[in-house]
Amino acid sequence: MHVTMIGTGYVGLVSGACFADFGHTVTCIDKDASKIERLRSGGIPIFEPGLEQLVASNVKAGRLFFDTDAAEAVQKADAVFIAVGTPSRRGDGHADLSYVYAAAEEIADLLDGFTVIITKSTVPVGTGDEIEKIIRAKRPDAQFAVVSNPEFLREGAAIEDFKRPDRVVVGIEDERARPVMTELYRPLYLNETPIVFTGRRTSELIKYAANAFLAMKITFINEMADLCEAVGADVQQVARGIGLDKRIGGKFLNAGPGYGGSCFPKDTLALVRTATDAGSPVRLIETTVKVNDDRKKAMAQKVAITAEDLKGKTVGVLGLTFKPNTDDMRDAPSLDIVPALQAMGAKVQAFDPEGLHEARQLLRDVDFKADPYEVATGADALVIITEWDQFRALDLDRVKLLMNAPVLVDLRNIYKPADVRARGFKYASIGR
Repeated sequence: MHVTMIGTGYVGLVSGACFADFGHTVTCIDKDASKIERLRSGGIPIFEPGLEQLVASNVKAGRLFFDTDAAEAVQKADAVFIAVGTPSRRGDGHADLSYVYAAAEEIADLLDGFTVIITKSTVPVGTGDEIEKIIRAKRPDAQFAVVSNPEFLREGAAIEDFKRPDRVVVGIEDERARPVMTELYRPLYLNETPIVFTGRRTSELIKYAANAFLAMKITFINEMADLCEAVGADVQQVARGIGLDKRIGGKFLNAGPGYGGSCFPKDTLALVRTATDAGSPVRLIETTVKVNDDRKKAMAQKVAITAEDLKGKTVGVLGLTFKPNTDDMRDAPSLDIVPALQAMGAKVQAFDPEGLHEARQLLRDVDFKADPYEVATGADALVIITEWDQFRALDLDRVKLLMNAPVLVDLRNIYKPADVRARGFKYASIGR
């Protein structure tokens, strides 16, 4: 099939490369000429394990193309995906749909023959209806169907998630779209992946409901971690004890400094706004948003208590991205923790394997280092914010010798308390 992907951000680029790997002919469109030129020359604008090789192999095979001009690609397409950004709108938390609607306007002018237009971007309930109205107003004669097909990709594992998903959700209102969507995802039938066909509005809500539930699950175990600290229990054992219950499951039960990233913060906020506007508030999610915001701010206090006052001290920070295996800094806990440490009088030196380029633009007055041991050098406390693999087996004896004071605050519980304390560290973690 001929597929056009409008937008070469995280979702558009990963989805486009994976569809090409399925055997479809895919053209990815972006207004940013420098980005398209970079992609054509083999450069990848985001860090995602395996993506560079996937893009290169499909470009070489003649299945994956990049362009700034959508005209020819849309006219040839059986399916056109809208995969542009939907950031939180300033002031009210609603999803900003200006890029989505602009894409719909552009697509309308270019349609030639029956085309399925698919929203891959995360959009509030009813957005598909608006897209249909926009296109119908511009092109009353056009033959098209608007479909919702939300993505459920985890940054750092996106290719695996696309090719071996738990399910594919497809929201349709026009039965002509069903065979097109079925053919697009036919390669997944070999793995017996469930293809869930629903109404379009239901599909749009499934995406928000899924992310809100996972965010709530993270927030739940974080509150249990606080309770564990208060009563002398171990949150990791609590998580295992409840996670083995198949009704609960063990995923997203890792206590930490709070969720961040490109999806959970904006999607929970957008769901709260949608529900409020609909007169059906979602109180659990409202609370989840507030608890998570408060938690990220409170983590600096944990460091201060462990290090016994931060004024004039140097704090080393390991990990700045919101999770490992990505360079994404959006709503990362570090963006709250680092300024809070600085406000308490600490000097901060930090390292992240992939996030330094973004971090330099978002964090002020931070001394960025080249590796974990440089971060430890001269530090009065060392804080692990992101659980990159290379932080899991540090030479703690070497770290201790490099530090001014052997204080380790492990906000991801990647070390065993007894092991760290046996090496002479003052050690704090989450819920243990």
